[in-house]
Amino acid sequence: MMPGRRGFRRWLGASAALRPAAGPDRPAAPLGAIGLTLVTATGALAQASAEPAPAGPTLRDVLAVFVGIKHQDLFGISFFFGLLVFTITVAIFHIRARNAWLKTENHAQAEIDALRGRIDRTEALLLSEPQIIAVWTGSTEPPTVTGDLPGIDVARRTGRFAATGWLNVEDARALENEVEALRSRGEAFRQVSRARTGAFIEAEGRAIGGRAVLRLRDVTGDRLELARLAETHRRTVEEAGVIRALIDDAPLPMWLREREGRLTWVNKAYARAVDAADEAEALGRGVELLDRPAREEAGRRREAGKPYLKRVPAVVGGARRILDIIDVPSPRGSAGMAVDVSELEEVRASLERQMQAYVGTFDQIATAVAIFDADRRLTFYNAAYRGLWQLDPAFLDEKPRDGEILDRLRAHHRLPEQADFRAWKNKLHEAYRALEPASHLWHLPGNKTLRIVTTPNPAGGVIYLFEDVTERYDLEARFNAMARVQGETLDNLKEGVAAFGSDGRLRLSNPAFAAMWKLSPEDLGARPHIDAVAAICAPLFQDTEIWAALKAAITSFGDRNPSVHRMGRVDGSVIDVATVPLPDGGTLLTFTNVTDTVNFENALVDKNEALEEASRLKNAFVHHVSYELRSPLTNIIGFVQLLADGAAGPLSDKQRQYAGYIMTSSDSLLAIINNILDLATIDAGAMTLEVDDIDIRGTMQAAAEAVQPRLTEMGVKLEMAASNAIGSFEADGKRVRQVLFNLLSNAIGFSERGGTVTLTAERRGSEVLFRVEDRGKGIPQKVIDRVFDRFESYAGGTDHRGVGLGLSIVRSFVELHGGRVDLTSKEGYGTVVTCHFPDVMATRRIAAE
Repeated sequence: MMPGRRGFRRWLGASAALRPAAGPDRPAAPLGAIGLTLVTATGALAQASAEPAPAGPTLRDVLAVFVGIKHQDLFGISFFFGLLVFTITVAIFHIRARNAWLKTENHAQAEIDALRGRIDRTEALLLSEPQIIAVWTGSTEPPTVTGDLPGIDVARRTGRFAATGWLNVEDARALENEVEALRSRGEAFRQVSRARTGAFIEAEGRAIGGRAVLRLRDVTGDRLELARLAETHRRTVEEAGVIRALIDDAPLPMWLREREGRLTWVNKAYARAVDAADEAEALGRGVELLDRPAREEAGRRREAGKPYLKRVPAVVGGARRILDIIDVPSPRGSAGMAVDVSELEEVRASLERQMQAYVGTFDQIATAVAIFDADRRLTFYNAAYRGLWQLDPAFLDEKPRDGEILDRLRAHHRLPEQADFRAWKNKLHEAYRALEPASHLWHLPGNKTLRIVTTPNPAGGVIYLFEDVTERYDLEARFNAMARVQGETLDNLKEGVAAFGSDGRLRLSNPAFAAMWKLSPEDLGARPHIDAVAAICAPLFQDTEIWAALKAAITSFGDRNPSVHRMGRVDGSVIDVATVPLPDGGTLLTFTNVTDTVNFENALVDKNEALEEASRLKNAFVHHVSYELRSPLTNIIGFVQLLADGAAGPLSDKQRQYAGYIMTSSDSLLAIINNILDLATIDAGAMTLEVDDIDIRGTMQAAAEAVQPRLTEMGVKLEMAASNAIGSFEADGKRVRQVLFNLLSNAIGFSERGGTVTLTAERRGSEVLFRVEDRGKGIPQKVIDRVFDRFESYAGGTDHRGVGLGLSIVRSFVELHGGRVDLTSKEGYGTVVTCHFPDVMATRRIAAE
C-alpha cells in the first residue's frame, strides 16, 4: 500500500531538497525548478515501486492512499498530475536546448580563440615592415589607422592623408581624389608618389568586405628601382608630350625624315605652309616645302652627317617667302625646321634704304656730321662737313685718323688758335673715353663761331656735330639790344603797363603804372600777387567788380580772350584797362587815362542828342507845314485851271501866259510837298507798298511820258532800251514810276541842250535793274557821298535847281522794295544811276528748280 499523506509530503520535501539553489551563476528558473522537482518525484515513485514494502511506500500503498482520498480531494489530485506532466515535458525541452546552446557556445569560443590567434599573427606580419593601413567602415565614421611610416604624418581622426604636407600639391590632390573614389564608389587604385623627404611611397586602395582599405608603404629594393624608373618614365613622357605639343603648335614649320628622305612627321605649321588640311594629308600626299635642289643638297649633307643650314626661297601659304632652313641629321634620319626671315630681309632692305636716305638727309642738312670709329678713323661724313672745312674728298675717302684731320686743319689756319695745341687736342679726344656727350665752342678765324657736340658711340668711337651758331649769337646780341630798347620804350610810355604771370604775380611793370596807382618800388620789388596789388590800389577806386574781372582774366585756366574795361576813380579820372593773354600763360594789363577823351565824348554825345532833337523838330515842322501848304495850294491850282479854261471869262494872251506860269510853279510846289509828305510817312514807318504785277516796259513808257514836257523844254532826247521778253515783276507800280520820274528829271536837269538821256531795263539773276544815264558834267567825288541826303542840292554849273529830295525819295522807295541804288559819276563824262529791284517771282522760280 502507498504511504499516507505524511509519507508523500516527506517525498515532496526530499525532491525540493534536490533542486539547485539560485545564485549569481545560475539564476532562478521556475520552470526548470518545477521540472527538476517532477523528475525527482518521478524517480522517487519509481524507486518506491522497486523497493520492498518494508523499506517504504509501494504503488499499492500510493493507490491505497488515493483510494482513501475523499471525493472532495479528487479534483486537486487531477490538477496536480496534469501540471506534473506539463512540467516534465517542458523540462525535457529545456535540457535539450541547454545542451545545444552549450555546444554552440563552446564551438564559438573555440572559433574566437582561433581568430584572435590569426589576428595576432596578421598584426605581427603587417607590422613587420613600415606601412600605414587605414580602414573605413562607414561613409561618416573616421578610419581605423594602423602602423607608421617615418617622415609621414597623417590626420588619423579625419582621414585626410595628404593634408599634412608630406606630398607635393599635385600628388596630394591626386591621392585625395583616389581615396574619395574608393570610399564612394569602391574603385581600386594604385599610385606611387614621391614624398617631400625624397622617398617613394606606394598608395594602394581597394574595397574588402564592404570596407575601404588604404595601404601606404615605402618602396624598397627592386620595387624602389621600378618606382624610380616609372617616375622617370612618367616625367619623360610628360616632358616629351609638352615638347611635342609645343613643337606641334609652334608657328615654325618642322618635320622629321627617315634616312631615305621621306617625311615621317610634320607639325601644324608645316601643313599650313604647304596648304594641306592637316598633318595627315601633308604626310599622305608627301607635299614638300623645299624645292628639289634644296632637298638634294640637304640629303647630301645628311649622308655626310653634317647639318644643313641655308637661306632659301620657298612658297609658304601661296606667297613667296625667304626661309632659314635648319636640317640636323640623326641615326634614324633628320629633323628640320624652317624660320621665316622674309620680314627680316625686308627690314634689312628697309634699313639699307633708310641708311641711304639718312646719308642723303645728312648731306642736305646744314649741320656738319663726322663719325669716327674706335680706331679714331673717319667712317662717315656729310657734304656740310666737307664744305665747312674745305677738305679734299679724296683725302676724306681714305678714312684718315682724327688727329690727321685736326693737324691738316691747323696747318690751313682753320682751327681756333691755341697756345698748347697738343694739350687742346688731347682734351678734345677725351670724348673717346667719355660716357656722356660734351659741348664746345670754337671761335674760328673770320668771326665764325661753331658749336661742337661730341657724342660717344656705343659701338666705339665718337660722333662729331659741327653747328654754325654765328647767326644765332648775332641774333641773340640783337635780341638783347632790342630787349633793352623795348625796356626803355616801355619805361617811357604814358600808359601804365603791368605783366602778370600764370601764377598771378607781377612780373613786369613800367613807371607809369607805379605813378598811376601810387605804388612804391618796395611794393613792386616783392613781385606782389594781383590780390595784393588790388589791396594797395583800393583807396583809388570804387568799382570792385572790374578788379575781380581783372583777377579772373589773370588767374583763369579757361578761355583767355582779350577784354577791355573802363573804371572811374575817386579823383574823377577815368581809366581804360585792356587785358591781353600772353603766349607763356601770363596776362598783360594796360592802363590808359582817358579822362579828357571821355569828357570830349560826353560833349559830343550831348551835341549829337541836341542835333537829333533839332532834326526831329525840323521834320515835325516840315511835315506840319507841308500839310498846311497842301490845302491852299490845291485851291490855287484849281482856281488857276478854272481861269485858264475860261470859266470866269475870256483871258487875254498875257493873262493865259501868266496862268500857265502859275500852273507850272504850282505843280512843282505840289511835287515838292508830296515828296516831303512821302519822306515823312517813310520816317514814321507808315508807308505801305501796293505790290502788284507791273509791266516793265509799260512802267518805263509811263515815266517817259511824265517827263516829256521837261524833255521838250530842255531840248534833250530820251532813249529807252529793254528786251521785248523782259516781262513783268511784282512791285508798287506808282512808286516805281515815281523813282524813274525823279531819276529822269535829275538826268534831264544835268544834261546839256541837245544831249541824250538813256533809260534801260534788264534782268540779272533774281533782280530787275533800271539804269538812267546822262552825259552831263558829272558829279564830283566829294559830292557823291551826299547826293542821297535830304535837302542836299548840287547844280554843277547847270540851270537845274531843286530842293534836294529827288534822290532821297529814290533811295527810300527802292529800299522799301528790298533793293539798292548804285551811283557812279565822273566829271565831264556824266552820271549813271542803277536801281536794283528784287524779282520775287524769279526768286521763287529758282527756289522751285
